[in-house]
Amino acid sequence: MSDKQDNKKNSVKPVNSVLWAGRLAEKPEAEAFAFQASIAVDRRLAFDDITGSRVHAAMLGKQGIIPAETAEALDAELGRIAAELESGALTIDPEAEDIHSIIEGILTERLGDAGRMVHAGRSRNDQVALDLRLYLKRTIPALRAELAQTIGALLDQAEKHAESVMPGYTHLQRAQPVTLGHHLAAWCAGLVRDLGRFADALARLDESPLGAGALAGTGLPLDRNATAAALGFRGPTLNSMDSVADRDFAIEVAAACAITQTHLSRFCEDVVIWASEEFKFIDLAEAWSTGSSIMPQKKNPDFAELIRGKAARTTGNVVTLLTLLKGLPYAYDKDLQEDKEALFDSLDTVRNCLRMFRGMMASAKFNTERMKAACIGGFLEATDAAEYLVRKGLPFRKAHGAAALIVRDCIEAGQRSIAERTLPELKKRSELFDDDIYQALTPAACVAARSLPGGPAPDEVRRQIKILRGSI
Repeated sequence: MSDKQDNKKNSVKPVNSVLWAGRLAEKPEAEAFAFQASIAVDRRLAFDDITGSRVHAAMLGKQGIIPAETAEALDAELGRIAAELESGALTIDPEAEDIHSIIEGILTERLGDAGRMVHAGRSRNDQVALDLRLYLKRTIPALRAELAQTIGALLDQAEKHAESVMPGYTHLQRAQPVTLGHHLAAWCAGLVRDLGRFADALARLDESPLGAGALAGTGLPLDRNATAAALGFRGPTLNSMDSVADRDFAIEVAAACAITQTHLSRFCEDVVIWASEEFKFIDLAEAWSTGSSIMPQKKNPDFAELIRGKAARTTGNVVTLLTLLKGLPYAYDKDLQEDKEALFDSLDTVRNCLRMFRGMMASAKFNTERMKAACIGGFLEATDAAEYLVRKGLPFRKAHGAAALIVRDCIEAGQRSIAERTLPELKKRSELFDDDIYQALTPAACVAARSLPGGPAPDEVRRQIKILRGSI
């Protein structure tokens, strides 16, 4: 529901009695009632709640549990409520208890006893479990679409830079030459796995808990298979107690969010480093940078830093959900009301960060000359020198030792690369060196030599890009 709708004057007031009030002679005072209410969080489930109630009412009518004309009236009124909420003619009062009671309250106000029939065979326990699954069934595909767009934007940049040589790093030390396209494709490989994780989570939550009741189902002749099919689930949940106790799906989705956000955080760490004066590999657009309140010269990568920082939220939300559930007895406990805030925050955070990251990276410019120059120094070609000797027949461990001694020779001589050594000097470490060693040690040659599947050779990077595009 939009903020615009929230500001409308025609807000729905809570009914005089709450759904659970019959047993209790005394009701909580206002502050205590607000403490146990969840409307501030579950209001976003309004349309899912209405969808579930419409299907439930139709089934009640078809099964003869309520009159057919009552079922039709309930369906029509629920449709009107949805339309009014969508248009903003009707809004939710923040003082209501929860979205379930307020929708039923509107029905009762408008239809009288007919409105009171909608809850037959149903509990708020299976109702909220259903609403949450319905919400995720429409939210996860939208989030996967954001992921796919982000992957696409990164692959566009990778394609432009399939031949742009740069240092690859381990331990944040220069390791071997790669290409920018290879580096960006590596990011995309992680995000494609995230796509799969969300798809897996969606497949596992695709069961309808409607009809499980409070924990033991109902003696009324509900048709759980029919409601599950009507709601787009592959079938009903297996066990009624597990149906209302289970929040595995919430943890799994939150974990997928945390892993995705961790990927974005690591990518942004690269960006922050690359944007520093010491590296100057990337130039972020001014629209994706901020200045300093005291230092006039600053151009800070604040968006990248904020995305990196927000990974803490999604990690914390997974821990919150795990901790929430770890001591709960089966089946339903009021503690489970706390599940939605953490889950919704993770979904919102990842969606927003994907959008920010995508815009930041799509507009970024890369200093490819600076990247190429950074491949000289640090002896990134040392492994290639060893592999040159292996191709000449020397056992790898001996080749590795010879290359290591050459690096030591270079350092002692104040040289920045093996190519600065003369051929006689190289031959002191191995007679297998020949004039062709110098062509083999250029950054472009080192990259081109690594054409195995997964490597940084330009044609291989283009192949990876093609496969990654096919995954989205």
